[in-house]
Amino acid sequence: MQLLAYLLIYPILWFVSILPFRLLYAVSDVLYVLIYHVFGYRKEVVTENLKLVFPEKSDLEIKTIRRKFYHHLCDMILESIKSMNISLESMQKRYMFKNLDIIKDFEKQNKSIVLMCAHYGSWEWIFILQTYTSHRGYAIYKRLQNKYFDRLVKSIRARYNSYLITTKETFTVLDEAKKNGILSMNGFASDQSPKKDKARHWNAFMGINVPVHTGAEALAKQLDMPVVFFAVNRKRRGYYEATFQTLAENPNDFKDYEITDSFLKLVENQICEAPEYYLWTHKRWKHREKSL
Repeated sequence: MQLLAYLLIYPILWFVSILPFRLLYAVSDVLYVLIYHVFGYRKEVVTENLKLVFPEKSDLEIKTIRRKFYHHLCDMILESIKSMNISLESMQKRYMFKNLDIIKDFEKQNKSIVLMCAHYGSWEWIFILQTYTSHRGYAIYKRLQNKYFDRLVKSIRARYNSYLITTKETFTVLDEAKKNGILSMNGFASDQSPKKDKARHWNAFMGINVPVHTGAEALAKQLDMPVVFFAVNRKRRGYYEATFQTLAENPNDFKDYEITDSFLKLVENQICEAPEYYLWTHKRWKHREKSL
C-alpha cells in the first residue's frame, strides 16, 4: 500500500517541482483556497493559538494574521516540493545568508555547531547552508510513516551534504562524527511542545507557561559544541534572508536551560515582528498553565 501511494503521488510531486516559480505560486494560490476556504485545515487551532498569545488584538487583526499565515504555509509546501529539482544557483539566489562569518569562524576553529531555529519563515531550505561550509549537516526529524517518501526526503537533503537523523539516533551519530574528526552542523527546531511527562523544563513562551524542548542545549553541553541561533526573514515571495547569532560559544559555562531560554526569547521577537510566518497549526500551548 505504501509503494502504491508513492507511485501515484510521486509523479504529481515531480511535475510540480519542475514548474517555473511563477506557475508554482499560482498553484500555491489555488492550494490556499482549498486549505483555507474549502477544507479549513486546522483553522480552529490556528485561531485559538493566535487569540491565546495575542489577547490584545481585535478579531479583524487575528483574521488578517490567520489569512496571511495560510498563504505563507501554502508557499512553504510548494517550495518544499520545489526542492526536488531546484538548481543550486537558484537556491543560493533565493536563500541568502547575511552574516555567514559566524559560521566560518567556527569552521576555522575546527568546531562543530548546534544550530537552533524555530518553525518560522522558511526552515525547509536551510540545507543550502551546507554549500558554504565544510561542516556536514545533520537535522533531527521525525521519520515519515511511508518509507518510500522518507527515502525521497533523505535523498533530497543528501544532495547538499545534509542528513536527517531521528531523535534516538542523534547522540550516537554526532558522538561518532566527533570521534572521527568530522565537523558537523546540527539543526534543531526546538520551539515545539515536548510530551508533558517527558518535559524537564518549563518557561513562559509568548507569555504562557509551557514545557520546553531542552535536547539541543543538553547535546551541546555533552559534546561541547557552540550554540548558534538561526533566524529567517522573508524578504518577498520566494526570497529569504537568514542571520546567525551566537548563543553560547562555551555552553558548559551556562546554567542549565539558560541557553534554551535565550533561544525562546529570540523566537518570541521573531513572532511579534511578523506573526504570519510562524507555524500556528501546531498545538504549541496545549500543556499551558501547568508546571512541574
